[in-house]
Amino acid sequence: MPSASNQEEFIKNSNPKNRQPIRAPQLKSSFPNRKQSDPMERHLENHFPILSIEQDCILSKQGDITVAYQAELPEIFTLSDQEYEAFHQVWIKSIKSLPQHSILHKQDWFIDSQHQATFSNSDQSFLHRSSERFFHERPFLDHSCYLFLTLSPKNRKASSSLFSTLLRSHIVPEELVLADTLPSFLDACGQFERILTDSGFVQIKRLKELDIYSTRTQKGILEKYCSLSETKEPTWLSDISFKPNPSIGNKHCRLFTLSDASDLPALCGSRINYDKYSIDTTKFSVGFASALGQLLPCNHIYNQYIFIEDAQQTLKRLESKRLRLQSLANYSRENAIARDATNDYLNEAISEQRLPVKAHFNILTWTEDPLQIPEIKKQVGAALSQMEAIAKEETVGAAQIFWAGIPGNSADFPMNDSFDTFVEQATCFLNLETGYRSSLSPFGIRLGDRLTGKPVHVDLSDEPVKRGICTNRNKFILGPSGSGKSFFTNHLIRSYYEQGTHVVLVDVGHSYKGLCDLVGGYYFTYDEKNPIRFNPFYIAEGDQLDTEKKESIKTLLLALWKKDDETFTRSEYVALSNALKGYYEKLASDSSLFASFNSFYDYVKIDFLPILVSDKVKEKDFDISNFLYVLRPYYRGGEFDYLLNSTENLDLLQERFIVFELDNIKDHPILFPVVTIIIMEVFINKMRKLKGIRKLILIEEAWKAIAKEGMAEYIKYLFKTVRKFFGEAIVVTQEVEDIISSPVVKQAIINNSDCKILLDQSKYQNKFDQIQELLGLTDKERAMVLSVNKANDPKRIYKEVFISLGGMLSKVYRTEVSKEEYLAYTTEETEKIKVMDYAQRYGSIQKGIAALTAEQAQL
Repeated sequence: MPSASNQEEFIKNSNPKNRQPIRAPQLKSSFPNRKQSDPMERHLENHFPILSIEQDCILSKQGDITVAYQAELPEIFTLSDQEYEAFHQVWIKSIKSLPQHSILHKQDWFIDSQHQATFSNSDQSFLHRSSERFFHERPFLDHSCYLFLTLSPKNRKASSSLFSTLLRSHIVPEELVLADTLPSFLDACGQFERILTDSGFVQIKRLKELDIYSTRTQKGILEKYCSLSETKEPTWLSDISFKPNPSIGNKHCRLFTLSDASDLPALCGSRINYDKYSIDTTKFSVGFASALGQLLPCNHIYNQYIFIEDAQQTLKRLESKRLRLQSLANYSRENAIARDATNDYLNEAISEQRLPVKAHFNILTWTEDPLQIPEIKKQVGAALSQMEAIAKEETVGAAQIFWAGIPGNSADFPMNDSFDTFVEQATCFLNLETGYRSSLSPFGIRLGDRLTGKPVHVDLSDEPVKRGICTNRNKFILGPSGSGKSFFTNHLIRSYYEQGTHVVLVDVGHSYKGLCDLVGGYYFTYDEKNPIRFNPFYIAEGDQLDTEKKESIKTLLLALWKKDDETFTRSEYVALSNALKGYYEKLASDSSLFASFNSFYDYVKIDFLPILVSDKVKEKDFDISNFLYVLRPYYRGGEFDYLLNSTENLDLLQERFIVFELDNIKDHPILFPVVTIIIMEVFINKMRKLKGIRKLILIEEAWKAIAKEGMAEYIKYLFKTVRKFFGEAIVVTQEVEDIISSPVVKQAIINNSDCKILLDQSKYQNKFDQIQELLGLTDKERAMVLSVNKANDPKRIYKEVFISLGGMLSKVYRTEVSKEEYLAYTTEETEKIKVMDYAQRYGSIQKGIAALTAEQAQL
């Protein structure tokens, strides 16, 4: 262990303000069980291959120039077959842009990490805090990707297992003229960077001096590698030992290599089938080397080297090798086979204009628990076998290979551990993917990474519109019964509500009762003891009678008066307008009157009738007697006198969470049309008057009944115009036939819903073609949808959900929630009854859920 003074000396010498040649980290390369005075012990600073950092380039003591980048790769499980092939071609083009004697070193770090929850915010809701506790310390694999482009001097002696700066550090390179070499190399690097970034698959950031050096507060990439730690904070540096096995401090390392052509798979490509998510008719793709990246669940670094040498010299060398093998072919069948393979390689290189390169790939794993080493070996062996490659644990050459992995030292790689190939084949072994990333948008919903369940922040509304992926925020949700549809919608609505959204829900089945009670919203439902009540005539204090309000009341009155197949005349419409005008004038002049249908009926009967008589309005123009007779059931003492005369829950404009439960009246010929008109009036009123506030209306299975009752025009209007008022409309359905049979869904809802959300469709996998065509899903999205819930973690309870944004960005997420959220969202009858019982026992639903959760945790 280095002393504190040594540590300070390293930090001091790593300061970018110090323009002296860089000194190595104060690590020691030593053999175990030796004392510090042991002559076999070496101080790393005497052998460290990096000389200095100039113009953000790493200069080695051998004269190598390295430009370093950090890259953001596509998220795993999000690319199609065609996209993998396109990404593969991008790598080929970018590598071909590099000059001779250059090296691409791609270094992917995968670190076992834990999600750290945030408990400091006092504004967190009950369910949000429970979610934070639930996901706290959830393990996941954190990924970082670095690209190092190295140019080595033309006459630099190639390293090998017997010739390395790790063993002989006193070799002096030929003088390197940076003024001549650096500009042309930087131009080539810029072209390489542009090709990758223009593809849209990769985002690249050039690493600066401060990223490479270590400071007192931040660890640079050199120190990170030498300590096998991706944390930003400086750590105490530890001894490096290579015998009997590599280790750094208390980290026990194992190195596995792909360095011999005989160990490589017979075939390689840009992608490979991922059997866990595939079905007979649809294959799910991942990158060819994904098994060595995000799918390998242990601490590891995946190093990928591609060496670009002089192509003519390489072909000349191989031609000489072919001639030698030709002369020896008669003595050994192996020589004959090697001759034929070399001959085929040369023929392909010349006929197909291939770029010959050398390549090497290795996996450096480590653990602090030596008992885990056998399990890690099994994991690496299984990962390589998925690629049909043979795992080789490196022992003798591990020191030199580890040494070459130091950023900027790839030119010191032992070339006897590399193999000849073409750039097309070499790039197949590059890791192409990373884990799920959280959106930077402040608004969104918490979902889970598909592999580990790590919580990720996902914006389904604002960010897609700002990026041009979507043109509206509307959503269409399709999921059969039992697929987790209600859980997802509850979770979505709760997240939106807690971020300031006004929510209007139209439900059939009491799916949102628990959530409504928890947030203290209005819950309108019908039963004989407490029938549903509204008051569309009431105007809240500070509000005013505007055109929208008058039009909605007239629509309501006409719906009550006329049958569906009856039309109203122009004179009847004018008469109702005059009646409403006179009624509200009377309300303004008489403060003792309360706005309701009762007082409006009284006004029409007592005050408006004489006006019609004096104006000599004929019965055929407006039959007031018929009007009063038909509307009599809604007046005081009538059968439905409760419906339009409510004296409570009046200010629906300012209420942020409203649920209309229509289960008991969805087939009622009178109540249902009235209620649907009032619902639309409530939301349109919010839409028009709440400026700058997010609005959301979610229509569950009730949309089918609404569409049948002549309300299709309202739905069409909503989906086409709600985006202009900072709002979104969501429709939820569970049957495929609903989509096919309803022209409203096909024409208005689907066409105006850029966000399509599908849950488990496994029961429809044999007739999914029709759904795919109706929803406009791509083949990539089809494979994603049919992979939902195919390989869920049996240790955890969750459902997966597919989300497509504008057909351009598609992913599958976990909908995994805490126990408290589960109890608030559940639609199981027995669980709902138990939650309500505990809520009554403990005084509130929040206390009831908390008590029930604590009780179940003790079982």
